[in-house]
Amino acid sequence: MLRVGSKAACMACRNLVSNNMGIRFRVPLQKLHPLSRAIHHRYSGSTNPQRPPHRTAARYFTSMSRLPMRPPKPHSGGRSYQQQRNFWVARLAARLLKLRYILLGTAVGGGYTAKKTYEEWKDMLPDFSEYNWVIPDFVWELSEQIDLDKLAKALPEIEEIAKLLPDFDKIGENFTFLKSLLSPETSGDPPLKATDSSSAASHDASDKQYKKGLLGELILIQQQIQRHEEEVRRAAAAHSASPPPPEPAPSPPPNPSPPQQRRKSSDKERVDQLQEELLRTQLKYQRMLERLEKENKELRKVVLQKDDKGIHQRKVKKSLIDLYSEVLDILSDYDSNYNTQDHLPRVVVVGDQSAGKTSVLEMIAQARIFPRGSGEMMTRSPVKVTLSEGPHHVAMFKDSGREFDLTKEEDLAALRHEIELRMRKSVKEGQTVSSETISLSVKGPGIQRMVLVDLPGVISTVTAGMASDTKETIFSISKAYMQNPNAIILCIQDGSVDAERSIVTDLVSQMDPQGKRTIFVLTKVDLAEKNLASPSRIQQIVEGKLFPMKALGYFAVVTGKGSTGESIDAIKDYEEDFFQNSRLLRDGMLKAHQVTTKNLSLAVSDCFWKMVRESVEQQADVFKASRFNLETEWKNNYPRLRELDRNELYEKAKNEILDEVISLSQVTPQHWEAILQKKLWERVSTHVIENIYLPAAQTADSGTFNTTVDIKLKQWTDKQLPHKALEVAWETLQEEFARFMAEYRGKDQDDIFDKLKEAVKDESIKRHKWNERAMDSLRVIQHNALEDRSITDKPQWDAAIQFMEETLQSRLKDTDSVIRDMVGPDWKERWMSWTNRSPEQHIRNETKNELERLLKLHDDHTAYLANDEVTTVRKNLEGRSVDVDPVLIKDTWHQLYRRHFLQRALTHCNLCKRGFYYYQRHFVDSELECNDVVLFWRIQRMLVITANTLRQQLTNTEVRRLEKNVKEVLDDFGEDTEKKTHLITGRRVQLAEDLKKVREIQEKLEAFIEALHKEK
Repeated sequence: MLRVGSKAACMACRNLVSNNMGIRFRVPLQKLHPLSRAIHHRYSGSTNPQRPPHRTAARYFTSMSRLPMRPPKPHSGGRSYQQQRNFWVARLAARLLKLRYILLGTAVGGGYTAKKTYEEWKDMLPDFSEYNWVIPDFVWELSEQIDLDKLAKALPEIEEIAKLLPDFDKIGENFTFLKSLLSPETSGDPPLKATDSSSAASHDASDKQYKKGLLGELILIQQQIQRHEEEVRRAAAAHSASPPPPEPAPSPPPNPSPPQQRRKSSDKERVDQLQEELLRTQLKYQRMLERLEKENKELRKVVLQKDDKGIHQRKVKKSLIDLYSEVLDILSDYDSNYNTQDHLPRVVVVGDQSAGKTSVLEMIAQARIFPRGSGEMMTRSPVKVTLSEGPHHVAMFKDSGREFDLTKEEDLAALRHEIELRMRKSVKEGQTVSSETISLSVKGPGIQRMVLVDLPGVISTVTAGMASDTKETIFSISKAYMQNPNAIILCIQDGSVDAERSIVTDLVSQMDPQGKRTIFVLTKVDLAEKNLASPSRIQQIVEGKLFPMKALGYFAVVTGKGSTGESIDAIKDYEEDFFQNSRLLRDGMLKAHQVTTKNLSLAVSDCFWKMVRESVEQQADVFKASRFNLETEWKNNYPRLRELDRNELYEKAKNEILDEVISLSQVTPQHWEAILQKKLWERVSTHVIENIYLPAAQTADSGTFNTTVDIKLKQWTDKQLPHKALEVAWETLQEEFARFMAEYRGKDQDDIFDKLKEAVKDESIKRHKWNERAMDSLRVIQHNALEDRSITDKPQWDAAIQFMEETLQSRLKDTDSVIRDMVGPDWKERWMSWTNRSPEQHIRNETKNELERLLKLHDDHTAYLANDEVTTVRKNLEGRSVDVDPVLIKDTWHQLYRRHFLQRALTHCNLCKRGFYYYQRHFVDSELECNDVVLFWRIQRMLVITANTLRQQLTNTEVRRLEKNVKEVLDDFGEDTEKKTHLITGRRVQLAEDLKKVREIQEKLEAFIEALHKEK
């Protein structure tokens, strides 16, 4: 009955769901309705026959479960059992109908409750129909045109999308394998969590077993190599130490017995066999190491690339070698006055010219980064190369943000070209090499971390085209780098030439006689083996027995076949093939660890970091003491001043100069016009009096006077006047600019800026040029002003009279002063000051007296003396025993006539003060003619108009252009370090500069030491 009930209940649930829920597609029952699933499982899993299953389900899952349940009737007797057996079909139908009603009531009640709840929530929500205008109309149209049901059906299922995703379990396993290979200690690393613990354990076990077997094999091979070397040494020693058989004198030596011959031959064969086996074992060991290094390099590249992807998500952390390189860059520019020298370690690459220094460095950097030449000097300045490990093989200069991709040939060519340009730029005119350091950083996978300095090659003879002091300069640069007691000297020797021709070995021996920091490198070993008749000579070199110099280690390398087009990989393959087939290794002349640039780079890197760890803290203490000394000196000498270095002082001075330039715009127009008018008249007054007024005054009538004036004014305006006016304006602008700077200087200004401000002022004025179009417009304005003769009122007439009178009086005063200097002191001065006239002054005085008598006789005399008049004056003077030259007579006459003319003009000016009435009538029926007053009025009006025009040009254009020039000059000076050093000088500046550098060096050294301790 339970099975039937359960099946009926499930069928009822299915019918209920399919009829009432509106599901149009078939899905499993377990995913369709939780009520049906619960009823089904409870019916099928029930073991209690005392409780009806349908009531249990209703009690747990329906809203009718709280109604009082009818207690079951107790069973009594066989009659009841018979009755139940007869009506079991009716009872089963009644129970099924009751369950259906319960389920139906539950569904109806739940639906009503859900509808009521939905209506309540709907009433609580605000009305959003008023905000439909926010959504554009095309969105409503788009929703009507797009069928969302079709779009939903067109989308792929979740299972299909999941198939496209990668297998994260396999990725986790691969990452576990990579992590185990990269980390030296895998025992301490927690294993990655996996779903199957047994598979993870087996994987870790296999990984450890693989590593254990590989490392064990390497250890066994290394022990075997040591054992073979010991056996070879013993066999060779026994063979060489065995005494020869005695030779009796009277009889010839007997033939050795066959057992002895076999024993000797067997010993020799044993030695040869051991040597061959040792060589094969060494080569096998080297190949296994290379394979492991290659795999490690690839794996590290993957890890570095993974870290590099998150470089934008986290703060960039500089590497250890980059921190150290920054300290060296600062020290290269630091000039200390407290004997704080740069003793930080670096690898100094020295060698003879064309010995292969650059090639060795390129093999260590794994890129052809340096310019190359056949026999000529290519390294003209020190090149500091910072090598570090990174995901990508790139190079970058210290002062540039461009990255050169060293895997691309075009970037390599551009890098070589840039290095060559920087070298040539650093070399001064007339020199061949330079001590200025070029800083370059190279990053790439598998590159050993270190700092190398490639120096110019040492030469023995100065050739054509070189400076005479090139050899001495190269020696001084090399000594400056090698005298650092912590510098590692990488001595490069060309193996293809005679060792006696080397110069660098003697130089290195002088700087490091004990060889405690020298590594000797023999290059071009392939050529040496081919050319030398005795290969043992190479053995003597690498064992340090041929040269007097000592070294930490000796290496033999091959850097290619000599072709500039060879790649680094091709050179490496050629080097490995050469040493594998070379008899130098086969015969035991060279050890496996002494060959290839790879072993060289590992040894140099180890030596470099060992030296860094031993000396960096000591150097930090030295700079700390230097900082204390500098700060103490500053406090004692400049207690009230800020520690501003040269750049900060320059910025302060720059702001002050710009403030002074801006002050020019505050000058009032009245001040500009008054200064311009005064200066312009001082510049042109002599020309007006001497070349216009005096010639016109010699005419007979007013018409001729006006005609002469008009002609001369026109010529003057066309040729000279505009140019003179612009000169006056430009000089006025300079004087006002200088005046403002002088006034500002007096307001508690630092006198350390005086030299800089004077240079900025001179350079700005030199660059400033007046607008050329202003001259043409000014000429037109001046010409129109001078053509106007109409004086409209009496005040203008009086102003012209006053201007004329002041001008004539000033000229008369100047003329009297000139005549007084010509004739010497008069009788009052002679008696009062006890001075006498000179012979020349006596002659001029006599000539003056004679010419004055001539002027009294001819009051209207012309401006020039006739020849007969000159002769008459001369004869009269000779009669008084005065010998006079005709030129002296004419010069004296010029000054006397000028004074005479000015006196008459002043008299005429006084008469014209009341002549405005006659001027209005054009001097008709009047003996008074005042055309000279009109001339001075025209000149005065031209001066006023010209000053106004120049003032407008100054305030509107030229002041701004001057300000722009000043800014350009300041910007140019700011970029020129030598200029700033020359203009801002003094002990105060140098002390601030040293303080800034020492603090920066100390801070970076401390950061480097902290990072170094963390790496340990």
